[in-house]
Amino acid sequence: MHTTAPRKVIFDTDPGVDDAMALYFALAHPGIEVVGITTTFGNVSVEQAAANALYLTAIANRSVPVTQGVSTPWCKPGEAPPDYIHGADGLGNLPSRVATTNRLDPRASAQFIVDMARAQPGAITLVAVGPLGNLSLALKLEPALPRLLREVILMGGTITEPGNVSPVAESNIWNDPHAAEQVFGAGWPLTMVGLDVTHRVVTPLTLFRRIAEHHRHPATDTLHHAVGFYSRFYSAQHPRLASDPGCFAHDVLAFVYLVSPALFTRERGCIRVATDGLAQGQTMLKRLAHLNYPQPGWEANRPLADVCMQVDAAGCLALFEQTLMADWLTR
Repeated sequence: MHTTAPRKVIFDTDPGVDDAMALYFALAHPGIEVVGITTTFGNVSVEQAAANALYLTAIANRSVPVTQGVSTPWCKPGEAPPDYIHGADGLGNLPSRVATTNRLDPRASAQFIVDMARAQPGAITLVAVGPLGNLSLALKLEPALPRLLREVILMGGTITEPGNVSPVAESNIWNDPHAAEQVFGAGWPLTMVGLDVTHRVVTPLTLFRRIAEHHRHPATDTLHHAVGFYSRFYSAQHPRLASDPGCFAHDVLAFVYLVSPALFTRERGCIRVATDGLAQGQTMLKRLAHLNYPQPGWEANRPLADVCMQVDAAGCLALFEQTLMADWLTR
């Protein structure tokens, strides 16, 4: 039972099936207050991401401001959304959608982030689980943003785990490496929850079926459908998932870290992002603090970040199930 005030969170997202998992965990958890949703391109176009955020909140009977953000990377050419992973609509190709009436906040996502941070300095955590263009643009609009936000938690990157879009790169960072390099160098309290831990936590499809059967609600029915599509992709890619279909709990773990950081083991150091070439999108952690590397960009005064390197997978799954099975939905 939570006795402290919930953590105020802006959720920067590109829903996306695992984004939907993360959103519903955040809405269900008593320790989290989602004060806004900012959307970006990534798993889908930014227009579809915004439509999905509106839809997912509406069918869960939640009223949360939703804004539309950046539509392309800063420098590199944009990529086609991976419809074979998330479906053309980002939610596993839903057969139909009920009518909803909620509308976008007219502000651009970066402006919304700046406005909220200025209005509540030190109170808001930004959880980012897509490409980082909205955060990068918000930094340009308000250079003091690192002092105005409480902290940034991002799902992205990898240190020792093989990448999922190249041997060394994770997709969120690879999608907009120039934005990511700016975010890692901004100087705010930052924690990276990357593939080093997300590939250790598999959420089985049977869990989402139990959640849907327990609630019998449009929101959990939608989530169950979406995860079914998502799980088929992962089961084909990873033989260990073939007998018990499921998916990696990528974006969920950013929120799990927010409320239960003790489930993770972290390292601290400077992180740089390769913006060009064969290693584009690679997140490099300076793990030997005593070494003075000769290349520019590794100076001692560079901002440091925390990186999740190990995780209590069973603890994460138990928390996810407990939270989603709780009484958080109304009709």
